[in-house]
Amino acid sequence: MIIANPIYDTVFKRLMENERAARFFIGTLLNREITLVKMLPQEFTHYNETDKLTVFRLDFMATVSTDSGEQQKILIEVQKAKEETDLMRFRGYLGEQYKKEEEVDGVKTALPITTIYILGFTLPEIPTACMKVGREYKDLVNNVLLDARSPFVEKLTHDSYIVQASRITGRYQTRLDKLLSIFEQAYFTDTTEAVKQYKYEPDDAEVKAITELLHHVGTDPDERKELDDEIEYRRTLNEWFGKHYATIIQQNQLLAENQKKLKEAAKAISEQSKTLSEQSKTLSEQSKTLSEQDKALSEQSKTLSEQSKAISEKDKAISEKDERIAALERLLKATGKI
Repeated sequence: MIIANPIYDTVFKRLMENERAARFFIGTLLNREITLVKMLPQEFTHYNETDKLTVFRLDFMATVSTDSGEQQKILIEVQKAKEETDLMRFRGYLGEQYKKEEEVDGVKTALPITTIYILGFTLPEIPTACMKVGREYKDLVNNVLLDARSPFVEKLTHDSYIVQASRITGRYQTRLDKLLSIFEQAYFTDTTEAVKQYKYEPDDAEVKAITELLHHVGTDPDERKELDDEIEYRRTLNEWFGKHYATIIQQNQLLAENQKKLKEAAKAISEQSKTLSEQSKTLSEQSKTLSEQDKALSEQSKTLSEQSKAISEKDKAISEKDERIAALERLLKATGKI
């Protein structure tokens, strides 16, 4: 059977618009029974008038309800190329989703988040086609795992599921194997890698429904037009910018290094400013102390001046008294009385 390659944004969008397919995809990866899926593809389109080029980008967000009644926000990212700009863009997108509230039963609330990454490139350190990066609650005081779950913690942290499409090979045994087989990057019919031969005989109703949907997307003229537009967009980007990609990467790395240096310089300036502020505070306190000491000395000087004046007046009074006594003695001598 011919099917469209679901790692293309436009094809994956068709897949996730089908609630049955979306439930099977998310439920199989999370190993949970999904009772309800509400898909919200985030479309970003930019049209450049000068070059007549439309830049199209999809991020996928779903709110799901599980068999236990729990509701979650699922963020799904499909990346064909490993580029730092894509990674940083999704980090920013993830941060925005953490800030957003969703309406549940008419009430705005923050939902726990789970992320799913479907990668068209290989992570050399990770040998498996599909893995979960999970969390655990651990009591570090008693060194034991906890069974309890807290809504506060659930809404601040998240699990991630990563599919490496290029590592998917001919396993077709478990429910997960059958889902991954749809994303296997092999048996392409041409160099665009847009459509491929699906080599397995679906023995699962959900897989059969998905492959029939992808067959329609890969063979219907109208559906193929949208896929071909995405292929042309990618080809044009590669033709225009492929030669300069290494230069762009080097410039991005240089920019990142400069930004790091600027942050370090800003930190050093901040620390110097803090030191100067503390020194200024110390000098201000010392100046205040000296001012108080000057005031005390001024008052002491004033007191000493007053005391000196009083002593001077006493000395003057004594001197005048001595003069009167001397005058009296001279008078007595003159009169012969002494």
